[in-house]
Amino acid sequence: MKVKKGWLAIQVGLEEEDGGIQRFVIPISYLYHPLLQKLLDKAHDVYGYHAVGPLKLPCSVDDFLHIRWQIEKEPNRSHHHHHHPHYHHHHQYLASALSFRSC
Repeated sequence: MKVKKGWLAIQVGLEEEDGGIQRFVIPISYLYHPLLQKLLDKAHDVYGYHAVGPLKLPCSVDDFLHIRWQIEKEPNRSHHHHHHPHYHHHHQYLASALSFRSC
């Protein structure tokens, strides 16, 4: 699946969990958020810098969804549609567009 420019495909989940590993697509800007920086540090400790394949985050899917929700709800995030009157509809669409079930 192609990923549009400025976005990044990642894998999230723990293999021993029921949901297993799931694929998500997030804006690259999220990687600079302190909450995701902590996960990236943890990923380095678990997988190292030279892991093969897409970026993996070593947390449960539920934990990742909660972190993503926290990032998205921050009022001062620089979002292109932030002052658009239909922002909330766009936000819901964005949240659903970010979620990809693994095959």
